[in-house]
Amino acid sequence: MTPSTPDILARLIAEPTVSRTSNLALLDYVEGLLRPIGAKIERFSHPDGSRANLWATIGPDGPGGVVLSGHTDVVPVEGQDWSTDPFLLVARDGRFYGRGTADMKGFVAAAVRAMLIAASRPLKTPLHLALSYDEEIGCIGVRGLIDALAVRVERPALCIVGEPTGMRIATGHKGKLALRACCHGQEGHSALAPNALNALHLGASFITALQARQAELSIKGARDADYDISYSTIHAGVMRGGTALNIVPNRCEIDFEIRNIAEDDPQDILAGIAADAEAIAMPYRNRFPMACIEIEQVSGYPGLNAGSDAPAVRLLRRILDHDDPTLKVAFGTEGGLFNEILGISTAVCGPGFMEQGHKPDEFVSADQLGRCDAMLARLVDILEEGLT
Repeated sequence: MTPSTPDILARLIAEPTVSRTSNLALLDYVEGLLRPIGAKIERFSHPDGSRANLWATIGPDGPGGVVLSGHTDVVPVEGQDWSTDPFLLVARDGRFYGRGTADMKGFVAAAVRAMLIAASRPLKTPLHLALSYDEEIGCIGVRGLIDALAVRVERPALCIVGEPTGMRIATGHKGKLALRACCHGQEGHSALAPNALNALHLGASFITALQARQAELSIKGARDADYDISYSTIHAGVMRGGTALNIVPNRCEIDFEIRNIAEDDPQDILAGIAADAEAIAMPYRNRFPMACIEIEQVSGYPGLNAGSDAPAVRLLRRILDHDDPTLKVAFGTEGGLFNEILGISTAVCGPGFMEQGHKPDEFVSADQLGRCDAMLARLVDILEEGLT
């Protein structure tokens, strides 16, 4: 008997697959469901072997088909006030509570169930499942899977990323660059602070420059009204530096990001920031030759900007039970990588709402899961007939 989506979800939630930790037990469970029914399965592992991507296919060999893509990692629960065990699925008042229910194990559970249903049908077009790791820290893990697919002649045709959109079609999201600025100064005794170069002060000036760049984008930058924030954004999230109050710090690190709409090239924005960094450090260099602000890219992913008539969008309109307007989402996904690197038409659609994600008592409603099951059941029907 095919397990229900909530039954599968309960097993997925029970695995505490926080980013950078192992997801292998979760993959073992999924593989244990899919391999006996004839799914063709591959894994693409992290270099240290602690976690992996899973690629599974039901249906005929050859090109084409639809990818159901989701990530297996979740954000931490430390410091959050949960009323239930976050790694135990709790059903209450038409909702399923647990870490990752909305973001995005609810969709993963529905996708696994769809694969089980598809295995009993004579599909003319294949159905693929892509499960990735470390998405929450910059879509890092899925790159190993995508790189493997990129060297293959035969590729899928369409991709549905099941991030929570309330079961509406999202045609796009912003791209992201995660960056680190390292400010180098000269240490010294704080009683003689003017004789040293305070790296934290360099960092403060750098953050001020980031604020100025952001203000310029908000006033003069390109616009995409489909987003809640219609322009590209710059954000500083972490600042580290200093060891003791009586020591002038010689080093300061600032983690910051650029999230760009399709009309903006993030490298152009970064070039302006790099010029600001040099302008901040240069005046000090006569006295302090080491003065500089070095910027490195930590991670990043491209944006997604599917047109309203893109093949993936047309497919979703066929299999959804509504004709609501499309939207663009504020958060990022691996969809831009599938589209840009593999040339696969991609859109985002999944159960739940990101407003519930990353919070204590995260949940997805039974209604949303049911609508996702219905959408994927119609997808299986289409693949049995043959995707055209």
